[in-house]
Amino acid sequence: MNITAKIRARRAEARTRRAVNRAIENAATPAMRHELIIIAQQQNANLR
Repeated sequence: MNITAKIRARRAEARTRRAVNRAIENAATPAMRHELIIIAQQQNANLR
């Protein structure tokens, strides 16, 4: 993977992380917030 691709991948991960954090902050209920956190953790585990 070249440097440009690494930078793009890193920026994409950062955008996704910000979007997930925004969704968690704006969740309508604590249950929805909890579900979003669980999904985000599962997604993160699959990336590694």
